[in-house]
Amino acid sequence: MSPDWQPLMIELQRWEQADLTLPLWWRDDDAITVTPQLEKLTLISVQLGLPVHLAVIPQPAEVSLAEYVSDQAALIPVVHGWAHQNHAPIGEKKAEFRLHQPIEAIVSDARAGLTRLRNLFGDQLRPMFVPPWNRIDPKVTAHLRGLGFRIVSTSTPRKTPLAAPGLEQVNTHLDPIDWRGTRGLADPEELISQVVTLLQDRRAGLADNAEAFGVLTHHLVHDQDIWTFTKDLLHRLLDGPGVPWIAPCNKTLGEPE
Repeated sequence: MSPDWQPLMIELQRWEQADLTLPLWWRDDDAITVTPQLEKLTLISVQLGLPVHLAVIPQPAEVSLAEYVSDQAALIPVVHGWAHQNHAPIGEKKAEFRLHQPIEAIVSDARAGLTRLRNLFGDQLRPMFVPPWNRIDPKVTAHLRGLGFRIVSTSTPRKTPLAAPGLEQVNTHLDPIDWRGTRGLADPEELISQVVTLLQDRRAGLADNAEAFGVLTHHLVHDQDIWTFTKDLLHRLLDGPGVPWIAPCNKTLGEPE
């Protein structure tokens, strides 16, 4: 049964009446190699006209992925940590870039991730760091600009435009997967309600509408319900106030300051 999109359509009409635009971006995590799921993600991106920022795990990333992405303008590679390895002790939330190792080792992993993906993707790579599980310690964040990154991306509405001097924060705001339950599509009515609330906050000036509104997906674990909902949501946003946002290039990517 199709979800009730009417609450969202009403909110989008209010955006139109207020002559507002919504910067909109798409991030998809955990790419390593070419799969049928990645090909489906690419097709949907092309159909929507909304590029996907593909968060690639550097350590296991395959050359075949870089070869595929080189022919796909719809896919924009960014750095997804290093090995997507959990260093947190039992009982703590999973993290690769919190202070569970010496800071020197953590920064070295971030540097290695940038170097490996720059070698694989060249100028296609955007200077964005996406920590696995959307968790990173501020002391680690403070080093990212010096490594060559210009953007860090986690989740939930940002509190400030900059995560550190010279480092922009551009987060994701909606993840359609029910990670703690079925690992399928979360309740679509609740997801729609979440989007409406987030948009209302932006329209009312309670949240930063200069931050691109991010939808987060994980192509490797999608079922058909997740694909369908994601495509329908993005289509409605783009038909309304949504304007595609793409992370900027940086010719000095990877060169410390």
